[in-house]
Amino acid sequence: MNVRVKNNVRIVGAADGPVVMLSHGFGCDQSLWSSVTERLVASFKVVLFDHVGAGGSSPDAWDAGKYADLEQYARDVLDIVEELDLRDVVFVGHSVASMIGVLAVAEAPERFAKLVLLTPSPCYIDDGDYRGGFTRADIDELLDSLDSNYLGWSAVMAPTIMGTPDRPELQEQLTDSFCRTDPAAAKVFAMATFLSDNRADLERVTVPTLVVDCARDTLAPPDVGRYVHHNIAGSALQTLDVSGHCPQVSAPELTAAAIAGFVARS
Repeated sequence: MNVRVKNNVRIVGAADGPVVMLSHGFGCDQSLWSSVTERLVASFKVVLFDHVGAGGSSPDAWDAGKYADLEQYARDVLDIVEELDLRDVVFVGHSVASMIGVLAVAEAPERFAKLVLLTPSPCYIDDGDYRGGFTRADIDELLDSLDSNYLGWSAVMAPTIMGTPDRPELQEQLTDSFCRTDPAAAKVFAMATFLSDNRADLERVTVPTLVVDCARDTLAPPDVGRYVHHNIAGSALQTLDVSGHCPQVSAPELTAAAIAGFVARS
C-alpha cells in the first residue's frame, strides 16, 4: 500500500526548508499539530502523517497483531522517510511517538539530522529507583477502563491529559481526537504505549536530541524528562513552564519556538 495513503501523509511549507516530521501520540492525529504547523511552515518543510489506526490513515492497513508493539509504528516512519526519499529529517515525536522516533532513528540514523522528544516517557510504570509515575495496578486499571467504555474513558481522561482546566475548548479538542480513533485500534495502541519499556533504547540514539517536557505533567512528570535527558548522550533538556501533556495544543508558540531553535542550533 502506498505510504501516502496508508498514513495519510501531507507535506506543507517551504519546499527547500529543513525537513521537520511531526508524529502524534496515542489518541491523537495530525490535526493536533495544526497550531505548531502554522508557525513552522514559513521556514520548514513539514511532514505530517497519521499512525495506522488513527486519523485519516487507511483502515485496510490496520492489523492488531502487527501493531501490538511500537516496532511496527517505527517501521512505518522509516517507510515514509524512505518512500519520500527524505534525508536530514528532524523527527518530532509527541508522547509515545517520542519512543517511536527513538526506535526509528536508532534503526536508520543516516536518514535523520536531529530528534525532538516532546513530553516523552520510556516507561510509564515505576520500577525500583525509576519513577515513571504509575504503578502496574494503575496502568491495568486505566486499560480496563478504556476497554470497557472507550468514549467514557476519553471524556474523563482528556481533561487530565490536557491539564488546562481554564481552557475547556482544548480539552474538547483532545476528546474529539480520541473519539475519532477506532476503539479497537485505540485499545491495542494503548497497551503498546503504556506497557512498553524503552529505557534501554535511549542509549541507541546517536543524533543530536532535544528533550522538551512540561513543568506540570501528570503523565510524564519532570523526573521522567530528566531521566530521558541523562540517558541520551549529549542531549539537551528544555522545560516549558506550562501544565499538561500536550504543549503542541496548549502552548504552540513555545513548542514551535523550541523546535525551530533546536533546528537552527549548530
